[in-house]
Amino acid sequence: MTTKPQAARAARFVLAGWTRPRPGHWVRPLAFMAPALIGFAVFFAYPLGALVYYSFTRYDLLNTPVWVGLRNYAFLVAQDPLARKAAYNTVWLVVVITVLRLIFATGVAAVLARIRNGAGLFRTLIYLPALAPPVAATLVFTFLFNPGTGPVNTVLSWFGIQGPLWFSDPAWAKPGLTLLTLWVSGELIIILLAGMLDVPGELYEAAGLDGAGSLRRFWHITLPSIAPVLVFGVINSIILGLQYFTQAVVAASVASGSADIAGSQRVIGYPDNSTLTFPVWLYQQGFHYYNMGYASAMSIVLFAVSTVFTLLFVHRLRRGAHAEGMA
Repeated sequence: MTTKPQAARAARFVLAGWTRPRPGHWVRPLAFMAPALIGFAVFFAYPLGALVYYSFTRYDLLNTPVWVGLRNYAFLVAQDPLARKAAYNTVWLVVVITVLRLIFATGVAAVLARIRNGAGLFRTLIYLPALAPPVAATLVFTFLFNPGTGPVNTVLSWFGIQGPLWFSDPAWAKPGLTLLTLWVSGELIIILLAGMLDVPGELYEAAGLDGAGSLRRFWHITLPSIAPVLVFGVINSIILGLQYFTQAVVAASVASGSADIAGSQRVIGYPDNSTLTFPVWLYQQGFHYYNMGYASAMSIVLFAVSTVFTLLFVHRLRRGAHAEGMA
């Protein structure tokens, strides 16, 4: 039989929103979370912690790591000229790829959204290059832009235009990589197309009744409506540029005529280090020179930059969504 003091105490607990937990109540939720927690610890937390530790050491994968403090970071910032060149190439690719990829993908998606007959065929053709493996796509692209026998320069010669050397010219190597990235941007185009098709048609009809033309409707209705998708495209393009590796290595190898020894010092960055990106130089330091401590420091810097950009744009996306909700 419950006494009055006990009943009053139980009522206070209920009113306060508190109930006494049962012993071992956390075991079942933890059991369901265990696969994700184990995977996070094994494949992310431990490798990241080891990477941070090795970045403060001199380590060659064979001998015991030797603690050197901030020397790897100091060398990266002040004493490695190729790291600065690689950082410049990477920043160039990030800026140009992000801007042109968003403009190109948005324009193509807008055209596809207006097509009624054969829309499925055109969408398939646009998306097909994105399905090709990066190595295969780069090989095909370098063949198309071969300065001597490639179809692109051949067509330009029909109009009396002397085609550039593309991947054999330091001034055209990075623009060539940019064109390659635009060619395989089908995934982003399809995502933007889905966002455009989701815009309510009533908005366009109301704008048309008010006398707004196609350009004004696109600028004032379509773009604001797909703003979250555009932010995703910006984040995706920045991360893509910061991690640019496979295409740069394959293009340099093929253009130099040494595709069978990709990764050698003679091939990396060809021509004249114009395709030497930060991830390529990181790989060279870690697995060609076995400077794994220095490569770890470079990885930490790259990870930090990617994280900062991602957090900034996610924060901007949340602010935009909050402002839209308040409106």
